[in-house]
Amino acid sequence: MMKKTALFILIFLAAQFLVGQTLPSVTISIKDSANQKGELASTVKIALLLTLLTLAPAILMMMTSFTRLIVSFYFLRQAMGLQGVPPNQVMIGLSLFLTLFIMSPVGLKINETAIKPYNEGKITEMEALNRSTEPIKEFMLRQTREKDLALFYQLSNTPRPAGKKDVGMITLIPAFILSELKTAFQIGFLLYIPFLIIDIVVASILVALGMIFLPPIMVSLPFKIVLFIVADGWALLMSSLLRSFNMGGF
Repeated sequence: MMKKTALFILIFLAAQFLVGQTLPSVTISIKDSANQKGELASTVKIALLLTLLTLAPAILMMMTSFTRLIVSFYFLRQAMGLQGVPPNQVMIGLSLFLTLFIMSPVGLKINETAIKPYNEGKITEMEALNRSTEPIKEFMLRQTREKDLALFYQLSNTPRPAGKKDVGMITLIPAFILSELKTAFQIGFLLYIPFLIIDIVVASILVALGMIFLPPIMVSLPFKIVLFIVADGWALLMSSLLRSFNMGGF
């Protein structure tokens, strides 16, 4: 009972103290800081930046060479029978750095045509955005099959463009992803063939020797690793992947 009475007195004294106090007021205002025609306000810039950061993983995976690389590396690991080697972190990191290497000419072109003129005040934000999409669009068109691009134009019931400059990004992005997946699966099929031959040969030898209870993977795995080392497999695979993008310098 005494505890309840003391608690009530403390609450009452606190209320009396707050009644005589003036609480600070907080005012939030958003002002349009755009002064020149065609210049975006700072609030709009912040919103666009946050949107870009949110979409950055999707842009990295779906509008660059990342998809083809990571799918090919997973096919290699499955073909060799290595379930956890190399680890996922290693393959993702390798794909990211190879993506940076492949996309570096595109990034340099964006820097020259969009970022530098914008920093110098020669163009507005919208002009910089339009110029920055052109190198990415050119890269994606180079890797996209015409058949896949025509498929999405047919599905959207829109007329086909007169030239490459008229291709819209909304249609180009899914067509590019489809082409990348097709190419990655073709590379995966080619990676499977030599390792599949080793598995068949080892399994046939074990059956002929009557060792039917010995898992063929235990015998074929060392031969697969030796074959991959002798053929310098990592260098061969990476060079083939880089050349498949037709960047001109590989």
